[in-house]
Amino acid sequence: MSPRTIIHIRHGQTDWNAARRLQGSKDIPLNATGREQAARNGRALAEELEARGRTAAEFTFVASPLARARETMEIVRRQLGLDVSGYATTPALSEVSYGDFEGLTYEDIAVSDPASHAAILADKWHFLPPNGESYVMLTERVGGWLAASRGDLVIVSHGGVFRALKGVIETERDPALAELFVPQDRFYVWTGTDGVWR
Repeated sequence: MSPRTIIHIRHGQTDWNAARRLQGSKDIPLNATGREQAARNGRALAEELEARGRTAAEFTFVASPLARARETMEIVRRQLGLDVSGYATTPALSEVSYGDFEGLTYEDIAVSDPASHAAILADKWHFLPPNGESYVMLTERVGGWLAASRGDLVIVSHGGVFRALKGVIETERDPALAELFVPQDRFYVWTGTDGVWR
């Protein structure tokens, strides 16, 4: 049996991304740059599949239910020549919730809640925002979904979800994953447990 292929695309940029505001569960739409990034990823994915001798029909497409991920998925599918509505969504792929801190920047948190800001700097992976989720909780959610999924996947979701997937798929338990930069104009391809940016 050939190793499983999982392709992850982060949603394109939003105005909150550009302003470095924590989005989490807030449903912020793509901006013009984000739509361009999504189209780029769709074109690049078409080239990647062709180079691998694969077709999009061999993959199951799944997105976060948040609008920025769904719009990205639909742009990607349009670039692949697919029906834009032919994908599933699952709340398991929603972004980590920053709870009461959503809409703030880390600089805002440093001013309004210095103790929480210090805790984030000390251990972001285990930090639990008020009324939110930790990366540990996110990883349990995402890992449970992935274990129940089957076949090769194209996933469109979020930076936090990518970090959790990377930890699960590559069996990486480095808390520094919480700080990993996740670009919006590239995608990541896992073949088994080996991953590469494209």
